[in-house]
Amino acid sequence: MTEHEPSIPGAHRFALAIEYDGSSFNGWQRQSSPKIATVQETLENALSQVADTPVQTTCAGRTDSGVHATCQVVHFDSPIDRGSKAWVRGVNSLLPGSVRVVWAKTVTDEFHARFSATARRYTYIILRDKIASALCAGKITTIHYDLDIEGMQTGANYLLGEQDFSSFRAAGCQSRSPYREVFSARIGVRGKLCFLDIRANAFLQHMVRNIVGALLVVGRGDKSPDWIGQLLEARDRTMAGTAAPADGLYLMQVDYPAHFQLPETSRMPLILGE
Repeated sequence: MTEHEPSIPGAHRFALAIEYDGSSFNGWQRQSSPKIATVQETLENALSQVADTPVQTTCAGRTDSGVHATCQVVHFDSPIDRGSKAWVRGVNSLLPGSVRVVWAKTVTDEFHARFSATARRYTYIILRDKIASALCAGKITTIHYDLDIEGMQTGANYLLGEQDFSSFRAAGCQSRSPYREVFSARIGVRGKLCFLDIRANAFLQHMVRNIVGALLVVGRGDKSPDWIGQLLEARDRTMAGTAAPADGLYLMQVDYPAHFQLPETSRMPLILGE
């Protein structure tokens, strides 16, 4: 059986888009201990009840503990097609409020949530204020100093293109290659909110959080923008400093070839008011 063939002979394949608040989960991936809550286990338990058979999911990109998603894309196989209404409304009725199925669609066996994806888009949100927001606790990262936005954007420009991102990967990252291609990296501002919006073909473990951590060093004036380029050339994680907290990170969008005809997967307007 190949990566693209159904795990159940004669099964139907379905794609779902999932939104979740990662604050109360130990990341996406199911853990060996059932006492550790994960998004994958929570979703699979609900899907299995609707399908009336065990369901295993594959996601577009695993998110770490505390990281959120407005549109994580997954696929799963089921011997029975319950219909999109059941896969959305039925599954949502069995999920906690922190996890929602946004849409469901029947897809061909060719579709694979991870390997068919052509790009992923993350947004990291920062509140610049002396007092943290009580309402946004666990949803954004608060800093108590001003930022040089122009300098951060200049630094972010060094990230563009296909490069070795060893300086921005976690020590335990299991990816075979440190090379990733960043298509866009934009620093934006909405009042007291500042955000990094970054899109790439794929990301290494902790890559976005490590990039944000380095950009904040530039933003507060401790390093010049060209330091980001120096870090890339060094290919040394120990030089890049501390990773930004998970709180402010969101998986916002996953892109797929048009022939799969998937619904729009960006829900950025709910986060940044665009």
